[in-house]
Amino acid sequence: MHRPPDPRGVFCNRTLNLRGIKAIGYDMDYTLVHYRMEGWEQRAYDYIKQGLLAEGWPVGDLTFDPDLAARGLMIDLDLGNLVKANRFGYVKRAAHGTAPLSWEAQRKAYSRTLVDLRHDRWVFLNTLFSISEACFFSQLVELYDAGEFEAAYTYRDLYKIVRRTLDGAHAEGKLKAEIIADPDAFVDLDPEMPLALLDQKRAGKQLLLITNSEWSYAAPMLHFAVDRFLPGDMTWRDLFEVSLFAARKPDFFSTGAAAYAVVDDSGLLREHRGPVGHGGCYVGGNAALIEDSLGLEGGEILYVGDHIFVDVNVAKSVLRWRTCLVMRELEEEVEAIAAFDAQQAALSAMMQEKQDLEYAYSKLRLALQRLRHGYGPQAGRGQAEIEAEVQQVREALLAIDTRIAPAAEAFGRLRSPRWGLLMRAGNDKSHLARQVERYADIYTSRVSNFERLTPFEYLRSPRGSLPHDPA
Repeated sequence: MHRPPDPRGVFCNRTLNLRGIKAIGYDMDYTLVHYRMEGWEQRAYDYIKQGLLAEGWPVGDLTFDPDLAARGLMIDLDLGNLVKANRFGYVKRAAHGTAPLSWEAQRKAYSRTLVDLRHDRWVFLNTLFSISEACFFSQLVELYDAGEFEAAYTYRDLYKIVRRTLDGAHAEGKLKAEIIADPDAFVDLDPEMPLALLDQKRAGKQLLLITNSEWSYAAPMLHFAVDRFLPGDMTWRDLFEVSLFAARKPDFFSTGAAAYAVVDDSGLLREHRGPVGHGGCYVGGNAALIEDSLGLEGGEILYVGDHIFVDVNVAKSVLRWRTCLVMRELEEEVEAIAAFDAQQAALSAMMQEKQDLEYAYSKLRLALQRLRHGYGPQAGRGQAEIEAEVQQVREALLAIDTRIAPAAEAFGRLRSPRWGLLMRAGNDKSHLARQVERYADIYTSRVSNFERLTPFEYLRSPRGSLPHDPA
């Protein structure tokens, strides 16, 4: 049976039988509608800059650098750092301002600190929408340390100011108005995506749209991204059993907000009572209303979104809906790993050789210790002979470290020279990977990847590995 190429695969954490899924809900932004991240975040960055310039901040010379941040990093509000942690919360990379921390500075800052997202010290970059604010925050930290503005501020204050300024721009609607006026400049069209939805609908799945975007923004964006690829005079509204706008996720999953029916294309609303469905468009609403209206609950519903907390964490934790996380960066990540495959094989072989040498070195040191102190089984060789062997193995270890270093450094620079792979932190899983593993039943790079499966697929998770499993 044909399987899609890995970069466009659907990856499974927990076995999922799509035949048992009765309804599939979709987020819109960075899920059904994928933006050109650098273009969108450049404009978001510009609005932060304009807002701070209007308040007299000395930020006129700052420019947007998307390489400063990545999804899955954490902002440390106490120290003004961006950090990348592994699945256990140990910080593996860090930057202060725009400069990476040295190993010694990082050790000093975090040797006794574990990242715990329950504490308000940490801001997790859940989505690509976080890149502009993280970049601006890092640059403000640098200006602050250089004494460019009041010392009365804390790093936490700087983040709040950036967040407030960006929220203000969104509240005014200026950025979204730009997107609507010129969607070609910001939206990366995917012709296969509507086909994937149509396959699911014709297979009997009830499709849901659940987005935090307002009707006035979402309707034209869906028209732009979806309608042109549908057959005949079909539109995006014909795809969805229910469409909910301004859903206020994550509260949508746990509160009982009322739903208001969208009466006409102008966005006129009227209060709605009773079940929702049959192609209706609504503002507000809640997950319990969806479940009651469709006669479904929990594992019968799959929700697909790009935000690790708002979309998959809460839907999974509160309702036990099945969940899918969309991460477009995954394609680049998988391709980078595949391109490194030959080097990875060589690196793995060298690491095995190093491990064997380290074992031999340890055995020789123990033999020398027993000989010197006259206890336990003896090696049957003199001290000078053992010491010579120790020296030989030590030199071999130094030599192999010299060979390993450039390959290990190259692996650490895959996808991002500053932060490395999205789902890895050194040899371990990253903190993001742990979140994905915990809350996303499946994950993929784009919705259209479902089209490369079928709506009847049985997705099986790989056998979990343990350190004591056979190699």
